[in-house]
Amino acid sequence: MSLPQFKLLRPKSVEEGVDYLARHTALVGVGDSAAQNAPVRIIAGGTDLIPSMRQKLFEPEYVLDLRGISAMRGIRPQPDGGVEIGALTALRAIEQSALLRQHYPVLTEAAATVASPVLRNMGTIGGNICLDTRCLWYNQSLTWRKGCGFCIKKDGDLCHVAPGGTKCWAAFSGDTPPALLCLNAEIEMASAAGIRRIALSDFYTGLGDTYRKLQSNELVTRVFLPASSAGYRGIYRKLRVRGSIDYPLAGVAVVMKRSNGHVSDARVGITAVNPAPLLVKGASALLNGKEVNDAIAEAVGDLAAKTAKPLTTSALTPEYRREMIRVFTKRAVLAAAAN
Repeated sequence: MSLPQFKLLRPKSVEEGVDYLARHTALVGVGDSAAQNAPVRIIAGGTDLIPSMRQKLFEPEYVLDLRGISAMRGIRPQPDGGVEIGALTALRAIEQSALLRQHYPVLTEAAATVASPVLRNMGTIGGNICLDTRCLWYNQSLTWRKGCGFCIKKDGDLCHVAPGGTKCWAAFSGDTPPALLCLNAEIEMASAAGIRRIALSDFYTGLGDTYRKLQSNELVTRVFLPASSAGYRGIYRKLRVRGSIDYPLAGVAVVMKRSNGHVSDARVGITAVNPAPLLVKGASALLNGKEVNDAIAEAVGDLAAKTAKPLTTSALTPEYRREMIRVFTKRAVLAAAAN
């Protein structure tokens, strides 16, 4: 499948990049739905965008190539004890960072599971955060999608996952966002109007089509890990059909801090089983102040399984994916407690 024709824009700074966006998105507005249909697509590593363009999911007039913006790369400790990560930082660099492995190990574990070493060298943390949602009826060739009458997420008005509904259920499948949610990460977005910074938990909408609150004239520029989340033990577990390359069909991140043998704080995040990565509400209450045992870990697994809402968006059944969320959560909690 060949790429559609487009014009390549190559800014050398964030300011130049947002200026390009302001000029080429001025007529489409700045809402989330406008961002999905903007005439400009942003490329960082290209591991998600290029296949989608080959499938004719996106046929932008312009592609904004951020790779020339060196200021958006790097892992930098901050005076307050936190860490700043440039959005263009390669996943491989995050996986291999001694600083992150020491203070935020759940993030390095999650990054290490993304695709293959070659793709981790190309893919970026910002791209993984902004990863498009996926579905059996969406991630297909134009001919295939036309034969199905298209879908809500692209060119149609029917959700094949939940026929008769008006909501798109395409699943979010990034590996690093559940780890970042457990770490209370924040992200920075830049536009010609200035900079805004929000909690990553506020970035996702829970809808499969307009899945993120990134306006058409904005770039994700930096990720911030707070000092308060440093030092937590971290585990990430992932279900995929093949042991490498594949997106998660269920993913679980667990962070935990212990004191005198008891859990003083813990968080659980899940991915690939909802239209957004989510923290499991109530998991902290089940774990905090407890000495982790099999029964408590199983209870947290049950809660995670109830939070998961997998539908038929992949080759594996929803029932199996929900059960694996339960199993992986239990295992991850026990591993974090024993770490």
